[in-house]
Amino acid sequence: MARKHWLMKSEEDEYSIDHLQSDGTTRWVGVRNYEARNLMRDEMSPGDRILYYHSNAKPSGVAGIAEVASESYPDPTQFDPDSRYHDPKASKEEPRWFLVDVRFVERFPRVVPLSEIKADEGLSEMVLVKRMRLSVQPVRKAEFEKVREMAEQGD
Repeated sequence: MARKHWLMKSEEDEYSIDHLQSDGTTRWVGVRNYEARNLMRDEMSPGDRILYYHSNAKPSGVAGIAEVASESYPDPTQFDPDSRYHDPKASKEEPRWFLVDVRFVERFPRVVPLSEIKADEGLSEMVLVKRMRLSVQPVRKAEFEKVREMAEQGD
């Protein structure tokens, strides 16, 4: 099966690429958007590559690469009444929210800012440019490789 490519967003001050590098692997908890959930639950596979995006950063942009490290499984935070991600409508028999484990692969030598991504004509159809708010999104292989190339180039 061919490897797929994704972009996943995390606020830099909440869980940055440096946190992931330090931890090695993490559960991608707290996604509460049905489209993003469906992508993780139905489309992602271990080994798929991820552009790791820092949102609400200065600048916001792609900071590195991670990979999907597990099949999807129910997000345990939905069942925890003390979690900010608790969902009282979810049950262990009928979970509503799913996640995947994410593993660190590479930290870019520099963040590729959203402004550069938007300015590149070859990336004009990227979901990130068209639908910025989606926290988990598909990326075409050519887009993935272009962003990786941009990270290697100077400012």
